[in-house]
Amino acid sequence: MPKSDLRNRHIRSYVLRQGRISSAQQRACDTLLPLYGIPYNAQLLNLDQAFGRIAPKIVEIGFGMGDSTATIARSHPENDYLALEVHTPGVGNLLQLIDAHQISNIRIIQHDAVDVLRDMVDANTLDGVHIFFPDPWHKARHNKRRLIQTQFISQLVGKIKPKGYLHVATDWQDYAEQVLTVLSAEPALENTAEDYATRPAYRTLTKFEQRGIRLGHGVWDLIFIRKE
Repeated sequence: MPKSDLRNRHIRSYVLRQGRISSAQQRACDTLLPLYGIPYNAQLLNLDQAFGRIAPKIVEIGFGMGDSTATIARSHPENDYLALEVHTPGVGNLLQLIDAHQISNIRIIQHDAVDVLRDMVDANTLDGVHIFFPDPWHKARHNKRRLIQTQFISQLVGKIKPKGYLHVATDWQDYAEQVLTVLSAEPALENTAEDYATRPAYRTLTKFEQRGIRLGHGVWDLIFIRKE
């Protein structure tokens, strides 16, 4: 299939929603995105140059409001985090956190992650990928819109270094089962657990997740390693 067709047909990593943006979030986008943002461009990005150093590079796909992203980056200054999100309120909120805590190891691309990974990230580049609580598209007729599907994973795994990891977390059991099936079927990946993994310490609990746990809701972590 021609590349132009792939651009038009691929599953997107997000669903567009109308959301209010506060004046502080908008101000952060206006003043801080030029400092911590990277414009989408359909050419390979030199990640070491973008962060100004050589360090492990981890991509987060869909960071929401960015609270978890900021916490992880602050706790692991030895890593660099390329955070991908399309929604402006979340981008503004993460920029506020970066500014408030003087976080130097986050860069943001406000664009569809599928495009970014395809066009800007070279093969065998990433030390890790985080996909935390992707849109579950919980209605059965919408399941086909879910991000974690065979074609996307086969493309994503090529961007991860051998022995690098892919960590998916979801609070929808049927999506967790789908993710487990898709990742287990990818020949380049190996599960780090028999099925679902114990939540690693670096993935801090969000307020939403803590509330869900109190209500008895489950959360499933899946951590796979790219084979050598």
